Amino acid sequence: MLKIALKVAYLGSSFYGFARQPDLPTVEGELIKALRESKIFDDPTEAGYSIAGRTDRGVHALGNVISFRTESKVNINRLNDLLPANIKVLAQASVHYGFQPRFARERHYRYLLPKNPLDDDLNVECMKEVAKEFIGTFDFRNFSKRSERSPIRTIKSMEVLERRDMIILDVKGESFLWNMVRKIVAVLWNVGRGDLKASDIKEFLNPQKKVFITPLPSKGLILMDIAYDNVKFVPDYYAQKLFLSVLMENYRDNRTHAAAYEEMMRNMNHQKNRGLSVLNEFKVLK
Repeated sequence: MLKIALKVAYLGSSFYGFARQPDLPTVEGELIKALRESKIFDDPTEAGYSIAGRTDRGVHALGNVISFRTESKVNINRLNDLLPANIKVLAQASVHYGFQPRFARERHYRYLLPKNPLDDDLNVECMKEVAKEFIGTFDFRNFSKRSERSPIRTIKSMEVLERRDMIILDVKGESFLWNMVRKIVAVLWNVGRGDLKASDIKEFLNPQKKVFITPLPSKGLILMDIAYDNVKFVPDYYAQKLFLSVLMENYRDNRTHAAAYEEMMRNMNHQKNRGLSVLNEFKVLK
């Protein structure tokens, strides 16, 4: 009997989250279905099936992790043939019987925040400075449900990066609360816009204060990786190539939509500005 851990990538936009739900397509539901069809196990409970984390609806992943016991050799290509195109197993590792994927050394999340192509006046430098305020161990109950059993979490690192058309938040820690990353990004975004001050962060991290924070959309969040001590995943390069082709196809489709939306925005903005100019000229003539 072997115990195996699999590293799983998926596009969350096609599923109702990771966790199984009756009569709804989920990442976990598809994984268990494929594991059963490939005869890796019949019953997930008997196989000691467990997961690293349940991502929300719309959240993507390059490195979520599941584990189970099996008497069969895991053929990643066979398993991927049974999975939908937007879910792929990218790597596997043999682990000890006591291994539990939820007890990770580190989780790495990345949030992508597109800039406004017409007029983005975000103060990115201020966002970078405020991001440092979250590094350390805090009571994050205002950044999740206040009913969480233990809202104490430690953020090891947080960095705000800037690309030509994108703001990127990279955050690493042992574990995170529900909606925690998306709420942190929402706060940083409001700081960048000038709607919040850097001094507000201390109040938000004060568990005695009740603060309502609306999280940013899940579609910008990626679970990049989960790392463990003494676990070495063996990548399957064919599986990676397969998932990369799926990403490229989706990218081309969505990039075309985005380009069309941007062109329409620019055109309407141009017409608006020209309209104001004509109106001003009319007033002068009058």
